[in-house]
Amino acid sequence: MFIINLTYKTQLDKIDQYLNEHIDFLNEQYELENFLVSGRKIPRTGGIILSKASSKLELEKIIEKDPFKINELADYEITEFVPSKTSEELKFLIE
Repeated sequence: MFIINLTYKTQLDKIDQYLNEHIDFLNEQYELENFLVSGRKIPRTGGIILSKASSKLELEKIIEKDPFKINELADYEITEFVPSKTSEELKFLIE
């Protein structure tokens, strides 16, 4: 599993110009079951995505399709981790 930490590199008005395209990208990745959770940071300096991509290489290829990446609007930090404990509702993540 992976945590993707996006940090914006530009003003929010520029981010907002590509926000709908970014949401379309997220929706596609949810449909492909690559992403589990996503959302904005507070303050709004970027976002966080939780991914169950099969490998870091696969995830890097997925990120290349993000309009924020294509238009050089955000930096991406990927952290891989192995979930070992979760709430009952999220048990499927570690099975």
